[in-house]
Amino acid sequence: MLDPSTVLKLESVSLAFGVDFYRRRSFRDWAANPFATQPKGARQLIVSDSISLEIKRGQRLGILGRNGAGKTSLCRLIAGIYTPDSGRILRQGTIRAVLDTAIGTFPELTGRENAELLSHFIFSDRPDRAELVREAIEWSELGPQIDTAFQTYSRGMQTRLVLSLISALPYDLLILDEVFDGADRFFSEKTLPRVMRMIENSGAVVFVSHSESQIRKVCNRVLVLEQGKVLFDGEPDAGLDFYMKRG
Repeated sequence: MLDPSTVLKLESVSLAFGVDFYRRRSFRDWAANPFATQPKGARQLIVSDSISLEIKRGQRLGILGRNGAGKTSLCRLIAGIYTPDSGRILRQGTIRAVLDTAIGTFPELTGRENAELLSHFIFSDRPDRAELVREAIEWSELGPQIDTAFQTYSRGMQTRLVLSLISALPYDLLILDEVFDGADRFFSEKTLPRVMRMIENSGAVVFVSHSESQIRKVCNRVLVLEQGKVLFDGEPDAGLDFYMKRG
């Protein structure tokens, strides 16, 4: 059991994927049998290595790390998308993960149709669901384009619509994985304050970004990952300094 102030606890959580790789054939091997199948091997790719972590209400945790460090895998473990190979994950309250603003959408449907479909998943138990969708669409200011195919939208427009919908309500734990990347100028000027209010009103936040300014603006705690290991967990300024010094 978790105490009321804790929304998430990871206890020695590990996860690895089996990855196939192909060994290079020598010229002698190729000359002897040019039609032979390229030899294949396998190895374990560790994406989370015995991570222990506790997040309490009011904490806004920024996760830093190079590409391949295990940031998205950790977010997916926290959200329950991945099941750990070992260890335990305890959750408390409502969790909303935004890992990709295109996931859960249908490119051939209109923006309005996608918003209505997403609302069934996000606000399934809300009697005011239709009003939340209407308000989000109005806020997005997509105008007549809301009734055109989602696949014709720019990355910024897609981000604008999905985040306008998701940011309608706060959550006990909100997970944002690089969702600000690719946002357009409209998002920065109008939607960002709305998303920041959602972040401030949510119980706790896990925030992944490569942007130093975004980490400083959003987070009050920083985690630095490398090859699935936690190298740093502490204050944002110290965490950013640690991360930048590692290159």
